[in-house]
Amino acid sequence: MRSITVAERRARLALRHRLSARARTDDVLDIARSMVVLHATDPATVFLSVAARSRGAVPEAVEKALYDDRTLLRMLAMRRTMFVAPTELLPVLQASTANGLAVKQRATYTRIIERGSDVADVPALFAEAAEAAHRALLARGEATGAQLSADVPLLRTQVDPAPGKSYSRPTNITTWVLVTLGCEGRIVRGRPNGSWASSQYRWSPVEAWLPGGVEDLPATEARAELARRWLRAFGPAPAADLKWWTGWNAGDVRTALALLDVTEADLGGTTGLVLSDDLEPAPAPEPWAALLPALDPTPMGWRERGWFLGDHGPALFDRNGNIGPSVWWDGRVVGGWAQRKDGEIAVRLLEDAGSDAEAAVAREAERMAAWYGGVRATPRFRTPLERELTA
Repeated sequence: MRSITVAERRARLALRHRLSARARTDDVLDIARSMVVLHATDPATVFLSVAARSRGAVPEAVEKALYDDRTLLRMLAMRRTMFVAPTELLPVLQASTANGLAVKQRATYTRIIERGSDVADVPALFAEAAEAAHRALLARGEATGAQLSADVPLLRTQVDPAPGKSYSRPTNITTWVLVTLGCEGRIVRGRPNGSWASSQYRWSPVEAWLPGGVEDLPATEARAELARRWLRAFGPAPAADLKWWTGWNAGDVRTALALLDVTEADLGGTTGLVLSDDLEPAPAPEPWAALLPALDPTPMGWRERGWFLGDHGPALFDRNGNIGPSVWWDGRVVGGWAQRKDGEIAVRLLEDAGSDAEAAVAREAERMAAWYGGVRATPRFRTPLERELTA
């Protein structure tokens, strides 16, 4: 069995995730492809993940890829998480993950409406509201949820989401319908109202990104293709990491891997998988530093993170497993950082990484402060160290 050391895995990470200096690029689409997808639960993460992997790109370059060139788009996919994905990957994500998610979302929202309203036939109402909302969006070309709600009376149907609870407040079904249409690949979150850190998105028909709509792929083939891309970016890794990252069941993971040519590798006592045409050792990069944002796709790419995280998890993760802003040196996490209210980037190293690391991290902090400019963005999921640094 091929043995792959931690040092080799860190070298692959540096180059394939475009974190070492010579691997960085200002091609926003290429950065997204390198990571398969970019995490977008927190809208600022997309921009800051690009910042960490670019040489001189600016936020406007990300906005151009998303809203002008439309080579990237937002969608809910693996683990019901928001991602920004290359547009060409949409059919794979749709067939492998989003179609199943759409069924679950529609069922979940139907149960909530049945429990909290007097609607007689909830599935029929939901379906009618969805079709009407889609027609209204096609007519407008782009719209906010509020605009579509004004156009479609059914979207203003009132529901008590938690009957009998003091905190429950009546809400309409607009967001639930639009989220479901998004999962079905019929509509897309477009440009937000506000800065690049805003999550108040306008909606557009998917045809604005893919004129012919989303190509229909067999789910099994789509899952194999997504697994192949993940292994190219994150392998070698245990199959359990792929299962966690995708959110698929064990059977779907096994079926997807069976369609690929993979080789087992010894990861220091754990069996990992690597694509059989990807066994050559990666050249060791020069030492590198990076400030990665909360929920960056690199630390969120594996379930087992000990080989790069060490014992820093309690300071950098919240209770639900979401990582906050992290400081990296030469392939491992050595600290955390945060943006303060005045725009200062505050850094704390959690171990002695040496004077070269301290100098390189300071340069990255200056670069990140320049990227933010006048924008202030607090991570959606706050971690102990991030809170301390901004207190």
